[in-house]
Amino acid sequence: MPRVWATGGPVMQISRVGVIGAGVIGRGVAQDLAQTGHDVIVVDLETSVLDAAQSEIGSAVRLHHLVASDGVKQDRVEVMSRLTFTTDYEALDDIDFVVENTTESFEVKRGVYEILDRVCPPRARFAANTSAIPITRIAAVTDRPGYVVGMHFMNPVPLKPVVEVIRGFHTSDETLQTTRQLLEQMNKRGVYVEDSPGFVSNRVLMLTVNEAIFTVQDGVAEPSQVDEIFKECFGHEMGPLETADLIGLDTILRSVEVLHDEYGDSKYRPAPLLKQMVDAGRLGRKSGQGFYAYGTHVSKGGSR
Repeated sequence: MPRVWATGGPVMQISRVGVIGAGVIGRGVAQDLAQTGHDVIVVDLETSVLDAAQSEIGSAVRLHHLVASDGVKQDRVEVMSRLTFTTDYEALDDIDFVVENTTESFEVKRGVYEILDRVCPPRARFAANTSAIPITRIAAVTDRPGYVVGMHFMNPVPLKPVVEVIRGFHTSDETLQTTRQLLEQMNKRGVYVEDSPGFVSNRVLMLTVNEAIFTVQDGVAEPSQVDEIFKECFGHEMGPLETADLIGLDTILRSVEVLHDEYGDSKYRPAPLLKQMVDAGRLGRKSGQGFYAYGTHVSKGGSR
């Protein structure tokens, strides 16, 4: 049975937040934080990715669209002034909270958390924004496992009001309350679940997407037909293959592979067509071509 979640207790003031990884999700998290009054330090190892993130976040059209969504108008210069882009992890030496958004690889994340544990102040909490990797395993890399939590943001981050929050084995009640406070500051709420590979969202979603790809591979239906059934029959805003293109087929593949490795269940075996599309560089929206063609090429970025 799930444990009882704490609803009260001391929290720390969160004003400075680090965002690791300036890919699609990372830049969405950074923008959302800046628009809700936080000072944000975005760290990525690739300057080209940081430049692309800064340009996208600074887009007047993008800012106008997202700010207008909650009825609050902010000055573009003011929002951008809260953002710092850097390749230097040492810039996180006075941070309150970190949201890590690197690729779905435990070995990559291990290296990141070893650095974070060294450079961040003792008070800093770490949130792993992962699709499938267990939070307990990530937390064990650090000397502060009680300060590590999972925060699974969905794309596009500024338009999604709900975040899947995952408690690892060691996650403290104080860390949960701090996480809750941060989400409230971002005008979001959390759905709080226990640690398990894939959690709820991707344990179910990745299986659905992967099976939808099998139906295309087997010649049962075209991608548009698969998506139409889910939208028109089930009332989904997007079909599973449109969702796959939005997330990125490389991320889908890595997530399914993690689930397959963790559960040892053949139902999570990746569809050969998915592997082939990733090998071909057809990653979805961020590459301009996935199950559908997109007019604007978006940088793949350094993370997710």
